[in-house]
Amino acid sequence: MTQQITHLSDNNTQFPSCDLALTNPDGLLAVGGCLSLARLSKAYHCGIFPWFNEREPIMWWAPSERGIVELDEFHVSKSLKKAMRRMQPTVTINTAFTQVINACRTQRINNEGTWINTQMLDAYYTAHKAGFAHSIEVWHEKQLIGGLYGIMQSGIFCGESMFFKQPNASKLAMWALVNWLKKHQAHFIDCQLENPYLTSLGAKVIPREEFLTRLSIANNFNIPANMWLAQTLENIYD
Repeated sequence: MTQQITHLSDNNTQFPSCDLALTNPDGLLAVGGCLSLARLSKAYHCGIFPWFNEREPIMWWAPSERGIVELDEFHVSKSLKKAMRRMQPTVTINTAFTQVINACRTQRINNEGTWINTQMLDAYYTAHKAGFAHSIEVWHEKQLIGGLYGIMQSGIFCGESMFFKQPNASKLAMWALVNWLKKHQAHFIDCQLENPYLTSLGAKVIPREEFLTRLSIANNFNIPANMWLAQTLENIYD
């Protein structure tokens, strides 16, 4: 297929085929539109995600290779197990979504800048209220020390960002997420793009075509009604 960038309108939530995405920059498929709930939901349903900086137009991506974590391939190191035993953290779901997304934003602003701009904050908070953006929180001595957030509206959890305030806290959040997804027979975690940190946890890349095939299958998954209720996860590391 011929590569092209589609300019989206504000009143049409349809996306072009992912096969049209550019190779340079890899995966750029469309620009413009808005971050409405309907559009965001449609994007993830199609294997597309938004990624742009504060003063840039909204950009939509479907990279040629997708970073994923297979649930049975998540790597739990000896040091991570030791950290879990030492801290004995409390892990919760959807009890502090706003704190988590803001902590993810702050950590990245301080380190290298962030795509979690004010538009993204508003969009994902709206998605959280609608029931398909979720957070995992890790607590130690009643302090939030790590967490992650993402989208789940099928058998795939689409991870967006994570943070830590103590060493290993974001890894503990990821480990808890993997075990929670396993418990509910979910499919895998979409990491969007591979990086060394995720690779150390067992992430790998698969071609876009394979990802979209697996996404189509995962879209038939029925999310249990109580899976993402605000709750404390008991014995999640067992």
